[in-house]
Amino acid sequence: MEILVCIKQVPGTTEVNIDEETGSLIRDGIDSKMNPYDLYALESALRLKQKTDARISVLTMGPPQAKAIIAESYMMGVDTGYILTDRALAGADCLATAYALSQSIQKIGMPDLIICGKQTTDGDTAQVGPKVAELLSIPHVTNVTRIKNIDAKGIVVEADLPGEVQVVELPYPALVTVEKDIFQPRLPSYRLKLQTTDRKVTTFRLKDLADQDPAHYGLSGSPTQVVRIFPPETEHESEIITGDTVVLTEKLHDMLSKWKFV
Repeated sequence: MEILVCIKQVPGTTEVNIDEETGSLIRDGIDSKMNPYDLYALESALRLKQKTDARISVLTMGPPQAKAIIAESYMMGVDTGYILTDRALAGADCLATAYALSQSIQKIGMPDLIICGKQTTDGDTAQVGPKVAELLSIPHVTNVTRIKNIDAKGIVVEADLPGEVQVVELPYPALVTVEKDIFQPRLPSYRLKLQTTDRKVTTFRLKDLADQDPAHYGLSGSPTQVVRIFPPETEHESEIITGDTVVLTEKLHDMLSKWKFV
């Protein structure tokens, strides 16, 4: 059985700069980490590997330094890693990202199961996973909170939907996006770090994909454009109030009324 996990490198801090021209995050020179939701996706795949003796691959799209999260996934038990990296992919929205990933998956070869984290912490759209499935024309379920069963024919999952929990059986190939806390992610293994130090990471570029038209990728292939983006303004004011209980109560009430809390 072949399982593919889509992972992403995201900023490790909220203190990031914005490219005013493109509306994209400036990722150069900032600390990065694996998207936290992807850790749950990885753990789900590794648990399934224990049950099915599956082979696990990871795929990421990003700058060359995103190889760091592939190395981290190797230290958790992943077998193979792929990175799609090309300047033509910069500034991609959800659709362009999903299209690039779907093209990469077709380049790799369709796995039995694709697992994605619910969303990323730098975008929070929760759209890429389902869009990848639609572009690949395979069944998919989002918001998966439990994997009930898996066998040679398909997988049975529970999805947390508004107002109900839905049990769905999916035939292969299929895609699921998992919620946090579906499993407790394991820590990277030092033993596996030593064993996988020289393990290869396969790199793809735009020229390696079946569709090499730059108009379908990056900013050019993104139908949604950021008009304006800016960090929220924060104001901090403090005032010390003194007096007896009656005075303090009256002043506090006046202030809350002024701020329209009461």
